[in-house]
Amino acid sequence: MSAGKLESFVEGRWQAGSAEGRPLVNPTTGEELGRVDASGVDCAAAMGHARTTGLPALQAMTFAERGGLLRGIADVLAANRDAYVDIARLNSGNTAVDASIDIDGGIGTLKVYAGHGKKLGDATTIMEAGTDQLAREDVFRAGHIWTSRPGVGVHINAFNFPSWGMWEKVACSLLAGVPAVAKPASATAWLSHQMVRDVIAAGVVPDGVLSLICGSGEGLLDALGPFDQLAFTGSADTALMLRNNGNILKRAPRLNIEADSVNATILGPDAKPGDPVYDLLVREAVKALSVKAGQLCTNIRRIFVPADQLAGVSEAIAAKVGGMSVGDPANESVRMGPLINKAQQQAAFDGLAALSAETTIVTGGGAPDALDGGDADRGAFVAPTLLSCAEPGAAWAVHETEVFGPVSTIMPYEGTDGGASLAACGGGSLAVSVFTNDTDWAAQTARFVAPYHGRVLVVDEEVGKNSTGHSIVMPQCVHGGPGRAGGGEELGGLRGLRFYMQRSAVQGSPTLLASLADGSAEATL
Repeated sequence: MSAGKLESFVEGRWQAGSAEGRPLVNPTTGEELGRVDASGVDCAAAMGHARTTGLPALQAMTFAERGGLLRGIADVLAANRDAYVDIARLNSGNTAVDASIDIDGGIGTLKVYAGHGKKLGDATTIMEAGTDQLAREDVFRAGHIWTSRPGVGVHINAFNFPSWGMWEKVACSLLAGVPAVAKPASATAWLSHQMVRDVIAAGVVPDGVLSLICGSGEGLLDALGPFDQLAFTGSADTALMLRNNGNILKRAPRLNIEADSVNATILGPDAKPGDPVYDLLVREAVKALSVKAGQLCTNIRRIFVPADQLAGVSEAIAAKVGGMSVGDPANESVRMGPLINKAQQQAAFDGLAALSAETTIVTGGGAPDALDGGDADRGAFVAPTLLSCAEPGAAWAVHETEVFGPVSTIMPYEGTDGGASLAACGGGSLAVSVFTNDTDWAAQTARFVAPYHGRVLVVDEEVGKNSTGHSIVMPQCVHGGPGRAGGGEELGGLRGLRFYMQRSAVQGSPTLLASLADGSAEATL
């Protein structure tokens, strides 16, 4: 199975890059799978086509019709799912579980937003409930209306979720009435490319509504205008470059950033070995060292436990990790595959070296001792690694360095707020989870950590195994985080539309405002 040379879909047609391009690699064997290149692709023309052709087509649709469009995309993807699993295994090193999270997550998110479109119905605007009186006589009032922005949504996605990362942005953009230009990370672009190719071939989206750039996307940032939106997921270094781009500073398109973060989990002081919440934290910590080889932006990087539980929790996690099979994801016995390429493997090894001054190795710590299939030299394997930091309050690197792979650090805390205080040392993160049966302590901790995190998961015995887990992002919840995590926010049900729509105050008579409301959907964004 070969990817060949991936093309870009812009200006209503597939276009090949003019250069040799960079290789797509199987991270299990090092084998070249194909090439990706966008040299010579006119990004400004692509944006122009989306504005002049895709934008009018979308904005002529009602929310319900846009929802139907999203449902049509989801149906096409579902019909081709088996082929996508093979691509995810070959190009991303995904196990079947890993591939399901990415592929089914993208399809599921499209379906959720299709449902939102159906509920919003035959309107193209959203009116907030209620108006405010502005004059002594009640003849002059103000209301607030949401309308689609007259621009394009440009989506620059990370390598770890070529399906979900792309479709969760597309779902919000298209439902809001804004055409999407997706640029997947080159290293794993094969899955994004095949999905878009299948959708275009099925004829379920109007011309100009969905575009794809496979390659560097040279000129894409320069093509952004004041009514466009740029949604980025990736490293903090790339995010800094985007924030400082001259055209972005000058023309001020909207910018949403979801960057790397050092997420945490906290075991409550009440939890003891044998308690369900204790076992559930151990389970989540083990998943952090196996699912997608640890390459999730929301993954647990820091594990905080009461000081008297440090040894026991460390041993419990290490025991489960020790029996984990690492190797070729084509083998059913394999629990964890490789990182996506040799560069990411080396970055993980460099990160481990950076943490070595403050930590000791509990298990793992480098390349796996043995593989269940795969090439140890040409593959990109990293052993699932648990580190321990004895003095987290005096440490720096453990709160600053994210090893984007199967690596977590366990640390002790003292006192009621000790774990929450240490979690806040990450400088802003996407997610934190808390495992406890003490409701009062959980509520206190949730309030403490909320300003530092985009999402707070609290698991007690009532929630139990029904929780979707620390790392899984649900379309009903906002996704993003403050500070280091980028300060962005997407998804969250209808809240995700805010990035692509304009809220305007309309001042006028009660009669006018009632007329606007009659022609709009009523919702809270």
